[in-house]
Amino acid sequence: MEEGITVPKVRLTKNELKKQKDALKRYVQYLPALVLKKQQLQSEILKIVRKREKLKEEKAYIKAKIYEWVDVFSEGFAIEEYIQKKEVETTLENISGIDIPVYKRTIFEEKEYDLYNTPIWVEYGIEAIKQLVEHNAKIEINKKQEKLVREELRITTQRVNLFEKVMIPQSNENIKKIQIYLGDMQTAAVVTGKIAKAKIIKLIKR
Repeated sequence: MEEGITVPKVRLTKNELKKQKDALKRYVQYLPALVLKKQQLQSEILKIVRKREKLKEEKAYIKAKIYEWVDVFSEGFAIEEYIQKKEVETTLENISGIDIPVYKRTIFEEKEYDLYNTPIWVEYGIEAIKQLVEHNAKIEINKKQEKLVREELRITTQRVNLFEKVMIPQSNENIKKIQIYLGDMQTAAVVTGKIAKAKIIKLIKR
């Protein structure tokens, strides 16, 4: 029996027997759905983690390409003044009964600059910064996805354990206990009836 779970005392009646059997039927029917949900959530976590690894690899590639021409930044052009992150837009997607954020796009504030009076690398630099910022946003959202799915997995796992280790075994035990009690009562009633019948016959023969 799991700690912290109080099992109410079962009444030894036919009505209680029916109640316990109905409850057991519900538990047995519902458990496979919970187990399936648990498996789906575990699979989703693997997908999320693999996606994040891919995003990190892409980010590393972008940064490596930037480092190839990073020395030109010494020309004194403050590129960060021309591109700023304004907002990250997301949508919601339902995964195994929970809503998780999904990256949609990153909105930037871009300051106009004179193409003829700026270094030739500026346009590429701005685009590279955009890609890095977008990947950072995607990675952060990916982490939020994993956190939400892991929490749902924790709750679902608790429910699976509750059904498998507590509710179903306890219902089976209660049903067995009630059936034994009712069987004993029936046997006792039969014996009592036979004794009463024997007494009546004995009185009649007097």
